[in-house]
Amino acid sequence: MFTGIIEETGTVVALDEQPAGARLRVRCKTVLEDCHEGSSIAVNGVCLTALGLTADSFAADLAPETLRRTNLGDLKPGSVVNLERPLLATGRLSGHIVQGHVDGTGELISYQPLGEDNWWLKIRIPPELDRFLVYKGSVAIDGISLTIATLEDCVLGITIIPHTDEMTTLKRYRPGDRVNIECDILAKHVEKLMALRTTATV
Repeated sequence: MFTGIIEETGTVVALDEQPAGARLRVRCKTVLEDCHEGSSIAVNGVCLTALGLTADSFAADLAPETLRRTNLGDLKPGSVVNLERPLLATGRLSGHIVQGHVDGTGELISYQPLGEDNWWLKIRIPPELDRFLVYKGSVAIDGISLTIATLEDCVLGITIIPHTDEMTTLKRYRPGDRVNIECDILAKHVEKLMALRTTATV
């Protein structure tokens, strides 16, 4: 489990196609400090298994489903990615519960300055995810825990504070770029429970 609080950004060294899927290699530092073969690392919000560790990088195998559902297949050498290690049982949940299981990708519409290094982020989301998102609710965008400020016609509006802008990849994005979206797991559980309850009473 992750929290959506990005620890560092890493740089893609390679993305090599495999007979089934691909292998990604990322250069980084902080997330390697207590990493070992088989550790989990969230890359742009996608939970991956760290392999082939070196002093300054790790590799991860990407399944065809991962390439289909996320933006990791869009990466190329030099791309910058958000990185986070799993939450320790003794740690603080500073963001929200993030599983690293991406629900789909959205399209970045704009990233506009609000003044004093604050920004206004707008993202178009797939219609099928709209029911899991609410005003002032949590959402993970490329692994970043964010609070929804506006939600209208499948477009999210989110205020980005200076620290988030500085510590993540958001300032590198351009209109049309795909971003990974993970909805709040609590919303998905509630929807299924309500559906079962409705079916049981019919």
